[in-house]
Amino acid sequence: MKTLIKNARIINEGKISDGAVLIDGEFIAGIFSKGNIPPEVESQASVIDAAGQYLIPGVIDDQVHFREPGLTHKGEIATESKAAVAGGVTSFMEMPNTNPQTVTQELLEEKYKRASEVSPANYSFYMGATNNNLEEVLKTDGTSVCGIKIFMGSSTGNMLVDNEDVLSEIFKSTKLLVATHCEDEPTIIGNTAIYREKYGEFVPISAHPKIRSAEACFKSSSKAVELAAKYGTRLHVLHLSSADEMKLFAPGKVSEKHITAEVCVHHLWFDEHDYIHKGNLIKWNPAIKTAADKSALWEALRSDRIDVVATDHAPHTLQEKEHSYFKAPSGGPLVQHSLTAMLEMSRKGLIAVEKVVEKMCHAPADLFRIDRRGYIRQGYYADLVLVDPNHKWVVSPENILYKCGWSPFDGMEFSHLITTTFVNGNKVYSNGKVNTDITGKRLRFIR
Repeated sequence: MKTLIKNARIINEGKISDGAVLIDGEFIAGIFSKGNIPPEVESQASVIDAAGQYLIPGVIDDQVHFREPGLTHKGEIATESKAAVAGGVTSFMEMPNTNPQTVTQELLEEKYKRASEVSPANYSFYMGATNNNLEEVLKTDGTSVCGIKIFMGSSTGNMLVDNEDVLSEIFKSTKLLVATHCEDEPTIIGNTAIYREKYGEFVPISAHPKIRSAEACFKSSSKAVELAAKYGTRLHVLHLSSADEMKLFAPGKVSEKHITAEVCVHHLWFDEHDYIHKGNLIKWNPAIKTAADKSALWEALRSDRIDVVATDHAPHTLQEKEHSYFKAPSGGPLVQHSLTAMLEMSRKGLIAVEKVVEKMCHAPADLFRIDRRGYIRQGYYADLVLVDPNHKWVVSPENILYKCGWSPFDGMEFSHLITTTFVNGNKVYSNGKVNTDITGKRLRFIR
């Protein structure tokens, strides 16, 4: 079946142009400038009049936690991938800190099988590293798995890799991309003891960025960069949160880098002042830090020291978030609202809309070397999103699709609305509804 999307404002490869895109089956079959659609093309296709909406490549989120298996009271691959396509995210890469942890090839393939059954979005899953599974890690096929995840700092699931010899061996031996969560554990333990002595169990949430401090982040990130430089490892440092860490990364094209960096939406949107009203709802690891840190992240993103924008989507129930500081888990749901949030910040002048598309669509495809995705190009998979840039709406429980039922953006009015999402040429989301009869594909990597 052919579909023609016409009268669109196409945002792609640093340019905005008026035109049309033809979908034939799974792929983009043609791209036409305004007024240059061959009559036979339009007559032989189902036509969607975009009426001036943005048409962009599907967002690729390189860091999500969909909680399956074992933590499905928080989220599932089915529920969270539905939220993803409703937010314009057509491909995701999911983390290994589930229950059981994804630390064997067998457990890794079980996730892929489950996603093939229930996910409307395209998918990939990281292989998890531990202090004692190097042999399993080295079996991972880099053409069909996005990368290896190392927790160089403990977080939900406690997969901390803190054996120096093991870390060195992983960096030395693997040929795959290594993605790291970087926070120095001894620093966090020391800071925790100070605040626990002062407040007991009732540490205020405002202390979170002081416990999981900028110093802890820099110590760990610099170690990862040092190991990658020593062994020539392909390193991707996730969810950077502090100004000091920016000196570790160089500006330039992502396709030419061996060490790359990610920032998440919540570190660009919130700062320490928001703990007053949001409390544990914005408790993440690494912590949201100061306004100065946020400003440094923005500058690094605009200057291409930071390469991609992702979410670290990590749902917990509201009941869990209502616990005291030490018992409340870190993380929050974001995948349905990441693109709209970034476009809102574009409207405020913080980043060009073309740059939003670069950092959320093009750059992840280039960084992970994904096969034929991330761009609007003839012959590429038709992962496409239509966005109405002039449609105000308010985030509320009635339109939140996360299984946990809440969002840190609850009550926020956005000015951009995701209207339609295509995955592999299939319309998986339209008019507020997800087509659950369609499933995405396993991402493939050219490595």
